[in-house]
Amino acid sequence: MLDVTRLRVIEALARLGSVTAAAKELHYSQPTVSHHLARLEAETGAQLLQRVGRGVRLTQAGQLLADRAAEIIGRVDAADAELAAHVGLTAGRVRLAGFSTAIGSFVTRAVATLAADQPGLRVELTDSHPIEALDLLRAGKIEVAIIFRYDESEPEPLGVRLHHLLDDPIYLLTTRRTKGLASLRDATWIAGCERCSSHLLSVCDGEGFVPDIRYTTDDMVVMQELVAAGLGVTTIPGLALQEHRAERIIATPLPGSHRHIYAATYGEPPDPPATAALLAALTKAADSFARPR
Repeated sequence: MLDVTRLRVIEALARLGSVTAAAKELHYSQPTVSHHLARLEAETGAQLLQRVGRGVRLTQAGQLLADRAAEIIGRVDAADAELAAHVGLTAGRVRLAGFSTAIGSFVTRAVATLAADQPGLRVELTDSHPIEALDLLRAGKIEVAIIFRYDESEPEPLGVRLHHLLDDPIYLLTTRRTKGLASLRDATWIAGCERCSSHLLSVCDGEGFVPDIRYTTDDMVVMQELVAAGLGVTTIPGLALQEHRAERIIATPLPGSHRHIYAATYGEPPDPPATAALLAALTKAADSFARPR
């Protein structure tokens, strides 16, 4: 059976790139780290390390084990947090990752409410794009990921459960009135993150053209300022407009176009008490932002 301590060693080596750095992070001596790695090779019967000059690097088998080790360690750490939470919400920890416009709106309100209602519960928050947040969730480094997806987005990985929070309408941003998306087939376009860019290409394809994308940024304030400066047109979600709205822009709703926002958890229900409490706070906060403004 693989030893969790040794899995932590190979995971740290893969992430940090050297025995010295792994030893420093784990508070071990370098000979201790080398011993654990040698024992791990003996236990697995596979060559995990390759000597390179004075250092080592992982073989293909070593990298495979290190990747799995990261997931295993994350789940072990998550189990510790969940067991602590079962003692009661007066202690424990719940970790959340979400994208910036969600954090700047309903997520902040939900976290503040939970912190006030359960002051003994440690709430940790990380700004992260949906794909990265899902990776953190699967690795057990967070309990809840706030993500968005479009109708055409790829399905989430196996084991991820989605809790619908709200549908965020998409707006067309210009500096003049238009007759719709098709009238902008010859315009210069500004694109956002990977998922948003894919949705832009999809809706433009539905109108029979490919947008001429010359600017790409995932900062929605920058996107608005580019439009306001007359450098292009773009699409943007409603939450981003609630958070910031530049002067001189015209926002026109795109009929039938939304991004669907979810709280994602991992594994089978029921959720631990701390996670369930956070989900309830997120649902309540999102409901207030889902109402027309």
